[in-house]
Amino acid sequence: MCIRKVSPSDRHTGDPAAAGRYPGLEIWTKGWVPDLRSCNAGTGSGPTLFLNLYLYLKTKEYTMRVMVLIKADRDTEAGEMPDTKMLTEMGNFNEQLVEAGIMLQGEGLHPTSKGKRVRFEDDNRPVIDGPFPYSRDLIAGFWIWNVKSMDEAVEWVKRCPIPTNTETEIEIRQIFESEDFGKAFTPELKEQEERLRAKIRKGR
Repeated sequence: MCIRKVSPSDRHTGDPAAAGRYPGLEIWTKGWVPDLRSCNAGTGSGPTLFLNLYLYLKTKEYTMRVMVLIKADRDTEAGEMPDTKMLTEMGNFNEQLVEAGIMLQGEGLHPTSKGKRVRFEDDNRPVIDGPFPYSRDLIAGFWIWNVKSMDEAVEWVKRCPIPTNTETEIEIRQIFESEDFGKAFTPELKEQEERLRAKIRKGR
């Protein structure tokens, strides 16, 4: 077969679920790609495999997940609830996110007065009760989005209604995918993660 091995950093990861629609795609997901340098057009399985991959990749939009963090302010830390105007504006924005296929999850958080922290000190696990000292690193809410790029996430954040009553920031952080961990993420660990994710989906 006219294929060669590549590292995860040199390839996109295909969707195994699509292998049924595009025969040979499962090879791609395991890190093998067609090597046209060694394929003779019209002979062997290389051209067929390449065509299937091309058709799949042409229609596949590769995406990334990001967590969008809304920073707390003194009002949110005091437990002040948003008014109807803010809730309406945020609801409309969330609807736009959902219609665009961007939003996976979004939640607001209670103030830190209702929270706890667990500190790791060797074998000790002391518990610290809230409220915690106010800082701009405290979080009042979050989204998880599925976007094509960080630039797309930035553009959506710019369209967001002002989430607090004071000047604030919204932070965007990319979420790790299994491929990001390289060789350290063994096939056994990958199988475990996929199994756990399947259980989570089934339990919803």
